[in-house]
Amino acid sequence: MHFLVSKYIHLLLFSSLLLLSQDPISAEDPTFVVCPPETSNYTLGSQFETNLNRLLPLLSPDGPINLNGYYNETYGEYPNIIYGYSQCMSGATEEDCKECLKNSTKEIIRRCSNRMEAVIRYYRCILRYSNRPFFSVEDTTIRIELILLQDTSTSTMFNLKLGGLMMRLASEADSKPSKFATGNIPMNDFETINGLAQCTRDLSAGDCRACLEGMISRIPECCGNKKGGNVYCVSCNIRYDPYLFFDNSPPLPLPPQTSPPLPIAVPPPPSQPAGKTDGNKSRVIIIIVVTSVLGLALSSSCICYYLWRRKIPYKEKGERQELEHYLGIPDGSAMDDDQVSELPIINLATIQAATDNFSDENKLGEGGFGPVYKGKLSDGKEIAVKRLSRSSRQGLEEFKNEVTLIAKLQHRNLVRLLYCCMDRGEKLLIYEYMPNTSLDVFLFDSIKSAQLGWETRRNIVSGIAKGIVYLHEDSRLRIIHRDLKASNVLLDHEMNPKISDFGMARFLGGNQSQVNTNRPVGTYGYMAPEYGMGGLVSVKSDVYSFGVLLLEIISGKRNNSQHLPNGAQSLLICAWGLWCDGRAMELIDPLLAESCPTNEVFKWIHIGLLCVQQDAADRPTMSSVILMLGSESMKLPQPTQPGFFFPRAVVESDKSSANAKIYSKNGVTISTLEPR
Repeated sequence: MHFLVSKYIHLLLFSSLLLLSQDPISAEDPTFVVCPPETSNYTLGSQFETNLNRLLPLLSPDGPINLNGYYNETYGEYPNIIYGYSQCMSGATEEDCKECLKNSTKEIIRRCSNRMEAVIRYYRCILRYSNRPFFSVEDTTIRIELILLQDTSTSTMFNLKLGGLMMRLASEADSKPSKFATGNIPMNDFETINGLAQCTRDLSAGDCRACLEGMISRIPECCGNKKGGNVYCVSCNIRYDPYLFFDNSPPLPLPPQTSPPLPIAVPPPPSQPAGKTDGNKSRVIIIIVVTSVLGLALSSSCICYYLWRRKIPYKEKGERQELEHYLGIPDGSAMDDDQVSELPIINLATIQAATDNFSDENKLGEGGFGPVYKGKLSDGKEIAVKRLSRSSRQGLEEFKNEVTLIAKLQHRNLVRLLYCCMDRGEKLLIYEYMPNTSLDVFLFDSIKSAQLGWETRRNIVSGIAKGIVYLHEDSRLRIIHRDLKASNVLLDHEMNPKISDFGMARFLGGNQSQVNTNRPVGTYGYMAPEYGMGGLVSVKSDVYSFGVLLLEIISGKRNNSQHLPNGAQSLLICAWGLWCDGRAMELIDPLLAESCPTNEVFKWIHIGLLCVQQDAADRPTMSSVILMLGSESMKLPQPTQPGFFFPRAVVESDKSSANAKIYSKNGVTISTLEPR
């Protein structure tokens, strides 16, 4: 779910009262209700509304509550399938849980009328539904921050103790089945800091901690030097307060660990007189046959029930086998349930109808993967469809990479993979459609670039940085994009950036900090020198690419533009020369000269040069870059000479940038492998 709730909403008007109470948020007063604006409305009386009305009672049962403490249900078939989740928070009584869930099912319909996606959160429970799968996926994009306005008198010591307490609680919650932890630490002889950390119970170990640490990192910005704070998102929440706001009652129970049933002692049959042996044998055979048939029927029923509950979206065995083959799963090795659940499948007929059978009028462009088409589903949602060219080996690798990687990612600054399709020889990837195309279409166009004012560019830079931090540090997999460039940054209807094209991405396993690749892929001009020349890829490779992109956004010129000052061969050479001469401000796009704050743009140039330094160890991490971008007082180190990687003596025009013109209508771009 890619949307954000601003912290300045009306909740702040009464946040202090909420945090001073023992039960801060009553059953009638939600913590937050979000009806994402980018989702579609469903039509009254439609099948979607019928399915939703049947799903919600499953999330708020009348009988005993689920011992797991949460429900995840799926109802209906594509395109009207609905995914639902509900959970009562730890510490809630069974009566409170039932009442909260019952209120939630009513209020979510009333407050988010006709929306195909919504979430409502109370102090005691949370309920969510969507027309796309979201189970077990960390979601921090919806955030509410409440503060206790009273300042602490000893901020340094308070922050140290608070940080230690909250990190300990995050670790404890992550390791518990309840995903819930409370605790406190003495501040002095008179005061105590009480803390709470909690995740939704569907999160895995690791994801829970990452979510909580993300909320803890918000404390300095939202609640700095305050005695109390409360940060909520969909997947987790934290709270600290000088007042004891929780009791020590145990959380909702979890299923007991059951032992296998003991064998039933069967008495030996009585001795039979001679002559009745054949009759006894017949009875034994009948019993064995009947028992076997009943056992087989019971097993079959269990298997059918399990498959029905899992809602596996593969209609035909052949399609699943083909998908396993192209994902590199050895013959005879079935895909596990996690792989299945993260691969939303859509049938070919639906995509043919959405794109008018891949008509030329709907064609957006073409790249190494194959052609890209615009389409519209029956519910009105616009999509971009990548269609793998049957002769493209490169596209096949991209297909495999995106299906196995991007389906596991959810962040507001990453483009969303909605579905994939493998049917009758077709291999398709279906994404959300980006109406404002890609950043390069605006940035390097003399007319359209006027729409990129300073505030818009600031928002784009911030969003790109946050998306990369998510890939490097906060996602379930540590991912290196390897092809970050202007044409792979898409813009939604509000000009918010979304990083796309994960066909070249690599993930780092275990404690890996870097990997050696057989040969570099991506785009010359954005490649870090250690990667372009030696095949060594790390998170610092993406930092280098970000630095190049940042300097392009500042200057409005491509890295290899032929119209750079003093005849420089690249933007990096130009920027470094101007920096050394004390004329760095000459780099700025003339369109911004009168509107941009001088100090801020100078800092951006400084950060860009830090990101493109020759030695990867000298480059900052992307989380440090975010701190630099947001700080007005941080002292930045002096940059050293940039690393230059150009495979030719004279820089040629960037092929992928030229190709970007093809995507003037495109909502999804495709990396073009540059000469190797």
